[in-house]
Amino acid sequence: MLAKDRVSSSIATSDFISRDLSWLKFNYRVLDQVKKPSRKIFEKLKFLAITSSNLDEFFMIRIGSLYNYIDYGKERVDYSGLREKPFRKKLLQETQRFFQEQNRYYTQNLAPQFEKNHFSIVKDVSKLTEKQRKHLEEYFNLTIYPMLTPMTYDSYHAFPTLMNKLLVFGVVSRESDDKKDNKKLSFVQIPQNLPRFYESDDDDHITFVPIEEIVRTYVGRLFRNIDIQSINLFRITRNGDFTLDESDDLESSFVEEVRRKLKTRKTGRVVRIEAESGYSSWMMRQLVNRWNIDKDNLFEVEPGGLLDFTSLWQIVKHPDFRNRVPKPLPPVPPVTYPEMGTEDIFEVLKHRDILLHHPYNDIEPLLDLIEKSAEDPDVLAIKLTIYRLASESRITAALLKAAENGKHVSVLFELKARFDEENNMREAQRLHKAGCFVIYGVSSIKTHTKLLLIVRKNGKKVTRYVHMSSGNYNEQTAKLYTDLGLLSTNEVYAHDVSEFFNVITGHSSPTDYQYLITAPRDMREQLISLIRREAENAKKGIPSGIAIKINSLEDREIISELYWASQQGAPIELIVRGICCLRPGRKNLSENITVRSIVGDFLEHSRIYYFHNNGEPKIYSGSADVMVRSFDRRLESLFLAVNPTVKKQAINILSYNLRDNVNSYLMQEDGSYQLITRDKGVKPFDIHKEFYQVTLEELEQVTLF
Repeated sequence: MLAKDRVSSSIATSDFISRDLSWLKFNYRVLDQVKKPSRKIFEKLKFLAITSSNLDEFFMIRIGSLYNYIDYGKERVDYSGLREKPFRKKLLQETQRFFQEQNRYYTQNLAPQFEKNHFSIVKDVSKLTEKQRKHLEEYFNLTIYPMLTPMTYDSYHAFPTLMNKLLVFGVVSRESDDKKDNKKLSFVQIPQNLPRFYESDDDDHITFVPIEEIVRTYVGRLFRNIDIQSINLFRITRNGDFTLDESDDLESSFVEEVRRKLKTRKTGRVVRIEAESGYSSWMMRQLVNRWNIDKDNLFEVEPGGLLDFTSLWQIVKHPDFRNRVPKPLPPVPPVTYPEMGTEDIFEVLKHRDILLHHPYNDIEPLLDLIEKSAEDPDVLAIKLTIYRLASESRITAALLKAAENGKHVSVLFELKARFDEENNMREAQRLHKAGCFVIYGVSSIKTHTKLLLIVRKNGKKVTRYVHMSSGNYNEQTAKLYTDLGLLSTNEVYAHDVSEFFNVITGHSSPTDYQYLITAPRDMREQLISLIRREAENAKKGIPSGIAIKINSLEDREIISELYWASQQGAPIELIVRGICCLRPGRKNLSENITVRSIVGDFLEHSRIYYFHNNGEPKIYSGSADVMVRSFDRRLESLFLAVNPTVKKQAINILSYNLRDNVNSYLMQEDGSYQLITRDKGVKPFDIHKEFYQVTLEELEQVTLF
């Protein structure tokens, strides 16, 4: 058997699917949104930019992590059964296929549509009008040229540090009078603080000229009296996966350690080179040898393509195209809060729970509660956890106001929130200087839970308001991500959340929570117990069933328990947006398990865990996915839905997800996905539209299993 056949055989026979290969399948589903005939060109460009951003992060973190094993000789066996080096080859080859599909679709299907949509991307400067070329030259001379620095690499000059994810020209040259034809290699980095495209507006048509083409046109001005043999555009991706040294408990040491590690993202080992076709083979040999990579790490963009599709956001967000990008429907009031905005939120919550389902429900009730708490003289304390914040965050502003008004404010800021570390450090220090009690994470555990506690005097009594959520305290992403957040004054929730904050801000050991399941305490064990109950019920012939909606499913122990429950006859419906390492529909293993993924207008981010429990459903929601990191290396929480209406809402969300026939893919046993298609005459059911129509009456009819 050939080596490549052995690799394929290993992957196919394993009961578990590779996490990283599963992620690539997810990015293909995002790429499907680019190909969707019903989408307008600007939507397609948006989704193409997202696939590119996803791939950048994949290389920085997942490929970067794999190289941490390879470079330091550490052992790693993937779920597919492959060791580090063969898995590296398999993963890079699969990524090459995706990259080529991305670029092929751009050049063959998207670029030809630009003209009829009143814009163009012009890479050949000579095709511009004389007037346009004149303005372009002025822009180069006045703005670009002063920022360019040629960096030569030879026996007198050290190899420069090229920045992560920046466009770079590799210029191969020789002295004009050099009879030996000794080549020299120089680098010119494209400034990162200038727009990717120069814009030229002519009546109802906008011409976008890539900045690299402007530099390419005039790069000779940087190399006077030099014979330029080739000009090669490329872009590198560096390892961005790092581990913090958290042995020192001093706050200042920890913050400085985060700062130090962030710098390594700019200088980490190179894991990918993207380059225009026709590059100098001599130059490329220098690069791959320097960075200890090979042809599998080299991703070539064909003629007519574009390096770095994330730059397409400049076109998508252009003011002239604002009305060409479909806008989501306006949010509707929560079903249990139809009078939203007209009643005092403090009084409403004394009498009922409110489940917010974003983005269909606005985040405004939550913002209203926090902002009123900052000003209300009866509010004594505000405590919350923060993972990611919006820019110009109203929540930060409210907390600063609360501290200014003399209230106790405790904030647990997670400084290790990937790619938000710098923003979180800046915001945390603002709050700290304002007098808030700020905690920078908990030991080596990443804080991912989303909890809020507000303590308010009510005459001689004290009322505690809680918010528990699957999503971040971020008013921007609340318009784009589907998430669940529960507002309540239920005393059991209040007690559990208070206990939780006492644990993370002090040295308390919690009593048993009644309505919370937390990690790393015992979340995996509690979920396993709930799964086993369904397995036992199925084995005894008692009605059973499991429905779980999450972002990622990777934990081997939970997957094994789901396999066991399936073998006992329990029906299992899984809605997993991204990574899924469980293999559904395998004979004698997972025949009763169905896995679907929903990818569409909104990013599916909510988590719901449903257990039939012989007709008395146990339903949880919160911050945790089924990941090893969620259970072992993160502070997470899931809250039990106890209010009857909230339970029905959660069941309805699962039911709608299972009914969707517009955005849903069904996972196959081999790990591939098939888009669910409608039979002739069947009406489309698009959850990203249907959730705007939910009524209380409809909730009474919904069931699962």
